[in-house]
Amino acid sequence: MGDKGSDIPVETQFLLLETKAESHLESDNNEIVYTVILPLIEGPFKACLQGNDKDEVELCLESGDSETIGSAFSHLVYISAGTDPFETIHEAMKAVKLHLGTFRLRHEKNLPGIVDYFGWCTWDAFYREVTQEGVDAGLQSLSASGTPPKFVIIDDGWQTVGFDDDKKRELQDTHVPRLRLTGIKENSKFQNKSDPTVGIKHIVNIAKEKYGLKYVYIWHTITGYWAGVRPGMKEMEEYGSFIQYPKLSKGVVENEPGWKNDAIAVEGLGLVNPKKVYKFYNDLHSYLASAGVDGVKVDEQCILETLGAGMGGRVELTRQFHQALDASVSKNFPDNGCIACMSHNIDSLYCSKQTAIVRASDDFFPRNPVSHTIHIAAVSYNSLFLGEIMLPDWDMFHSLHPAAEYHGSARAISGGTVYVSDAPGKHNFDLLKKLVLPDGSILRAQLPGRPTKDCLFSDPARDGVSLLKIWNMNKYTGVLGVYNCQGAAWNSVERKNTFHQTKSEAITGYFRGCDVHLISEVALDSNWNGDCAVYSHCSGDLVTLPSNVAIFAPLGLIDMFNSGGAIEGLKYEVKTGAQLSDGYEGEGNGTAEERLENLSIELVTLVSMKVKGFGRFGAYSSAKPRKCKVGLSEVEFAYELASGLVTMNLHDMPPEDQKVHTVDIEL
Repeated sequence: MGDKGSDIPVETQFLLLETKAESHLESDNNEIVYTVILPLIEGPFKACLQGNDKDEVELCLESGDSETIGSAFSHLVYISAGTDPFETIHEAMKAVKLHLGTFRLRHEKNLPGIVDYFGWCTWDAFYREVTQEGVDAGLQSLSASGTPPKFVIIDDGWQTVGFDDDKKRELQDTHVPRLRLTGIKENSKFQNKSDPTVGIKHIVNIAKEKYGLKYVYIWHTITGYWAGVRPGMKEMEEYGSFIQYPKLSKGVVENEPGWKNDAIAVEGLGLVNPKKVYKFYNDLHSYLASAGVDGVKVDEQCILETLGAGMGGRVELTRQFHQALDASVSKNFPDNGCIACMSHNIDSLYCSKQTAIVRASDDFFPRNPVSHTIHIAAVSYNSLFLGEIMLPDWDMFHSLHPAAEYHGSARAISGGTVYVSDAPGKHNFDLLKKLVLPDGSILRAQLPGRPTKDCLFSDPARDGVSLLKIWNMNKYTGVLGVYNCQGAAWNSVERKNTFHQTKSEAITGYFRGCDVHLISEVALDSNWNGDCAVYSHCSGDLVTLPSNVAIFAPLGLIDMFNSGGAIEGLKYEVKTGAQLSDGYEGEGNGTAEERLENLSIELVTLVSMKVKGFGRFGAYSSAKPRKCKVGLSEVEFAYELASGLVTMNLHDMPPEDQKVHTVDIEL
C-alpha cells in the first residue's frame, strides 16, 4: 500500500491505483476512477514495475540471458481505467489476453473436480517422512467422524532422490546440499512389501477402495525435484539433464538476499533438456496415471525465471516447460488435474492456457505465529490479479490449531479448494463440520474471494485501524468475512515477516450489504431496493439492512461458515387476495412490533428452495411462516419474532438420486 512512486516495490507485476477526491481524473459523475497498470511480455522480455527515490514509476525489462538483448519495445505495459475496480481489472485482463494470445482466463478453463470436495495433504502432517502407512492412518483418522476427505495430495517424500556423488560435494561443510531426482518411480517407502512391483498404486487403491476417495494427487516440482534431475543416472539419461546455475534478477536478490547462498545457486540445478521435457513429464505422468493418480501439484514454478541463460531467456524457457506440462496433463489427467504452485511470475501466468488452480500465497506455517494474519491478507489481495487467470488456492491449514477458525473460515469464502494437513488423530471435527458435509463435499462460493471495495487501499496488516473484509457470491446469497489482520507484516529492513505494535487489540468497523460487490445480481426482484438480511455466523444474530420492506431472504445451513452455499435453487410464487394486519402499509418491518401478519387463510407467498447438505437451515422472514415442508413432509420450525429468524432441521443428507432437499416455506 502506498501513495507515491517510491512505495512501489521491485518486481511489481500488477498495480491498482485509486484517484483521490481532488484529482482531475474523477469521472463525469464525480465517481472515483481506478487505474490498472499491467506489465507485459514482449518477445523474450518480461516487464515489471518499480518505484524510485524520485517518486517515479520505472518499467524494468529482463530477458534473463545476456545473449538475448533488445533496444526497441512497443507493447510492454497495458493501462486501463474505470469506476468499478473489479470490472476494470477484469476488462484489462481480457484485453491483455487478446493482445498476447498466450493464455486463457479463469472462466474459460475447466476446473478439476477437487474444488468441490474436502481434501487432505500430507505435508504438514509428515513433511518428507511421509510413508504409505502414514497416508493410510491420516485418511482413516479424518474419515472417522463425519468429514471424510474425497481427495488427497501426497506431497514431497514419495520420490526416488539422492545427493550428487560425495566427491562432487566439496562445499557440503558450508551449506546443506539439495537432493536431485534419480528415478521416475516411487521410493521404497511407497512400495508394497510383499510385491514391490505394485508401486504407488498400492496406496492409491487403499485411498479409493478403502476410504472412498475420488481423487489422488501427487506432488513434484516443475524441474522434477528441488535441485532438478541428477545428470549421469542411467535411468534418467534419456532426458538429457545438465547442471544449470541460476541467474537472479536484481529485484529477486533485493527481495530475497539469501538466494545468493542457496544450495541451488551454489551447486546448480539439474535441468531437463527443454527439447525432452515433454517426454520427461509424459513418462512421469503416464506412470502415475496408470497407478490411478488423478492429478499433480507442480511446485517451484518460479525457479524457471532464473535458468534461461544460454537458452533464449527466461520467457522462452518458461514457455517450453509450461507447454510440455499442459500437453502431458491433458493427455494423462482428463479432469485437468493440476495445481500450479507457487511464487508466480507473469512469465508463467501469461502462458497458462490450461491449468486452472493456482496457489495464491506463501505456505501455511503451523509453527510460525507471525504468519497467520499475513497469510489471509496476502491471499485475498493476490486473488485480485491471480483470480482472473486461475482459481486461487489459499493453501492447506490445521483444523486443530490456535488459528484454525481464522484459517478455516477464510477457506470457506475463498471460492477455492478446502483441505487440511492435520497429523493423524489431531483434528477439530466441530470446526471441520462447518466446512464439510458428510459426503465430503463443501459449500464452495462461486468466485475468488477478494477484499471489499472500501478495503482495497487500506492496509489491514499495518495501519492499526483497518479491518479486512473479504466478499464472495453464492447462487442466491452473498458471503462476507471480516478479519483483524493487524500486528504482523513484511519487514523491508529485516527482509522477513515480523510482529509490530498496534494501537489496540480490538478494532471496530462497519459492514454494508453492498460490501458484497455483486449482491444485486442474485436479487430475483428486478425492483430490488438494496435491502439485505445479514446473519452473523459467530453470534447467531440476524439483522436486516436497512430493513425497509424486506419480506423473505434465505440464509442456508447456518452452522456452516458459508451457509448460503447450500442453496442450489430458489423460486418465489406470490399469491393475491391475502389480508394483512391492520395498519401495515408496506414499510418499517424492522422491529418485532412492526412484523406483518397474514390474517387470512390465503397463501401470500410460497418460497421453494433446493438445498444441499443437512443441518440447521435458516431464513429471514418478516412474517411468521404458515407452514414449512421438506420434500412432501411438513416439519417443525422455530420463529424468532424479534429478528425474523426462521430455523428448521434437515436431519439427513438428501437421497442419493436427488442430491438436494426441496424446502418449501409458506407465508
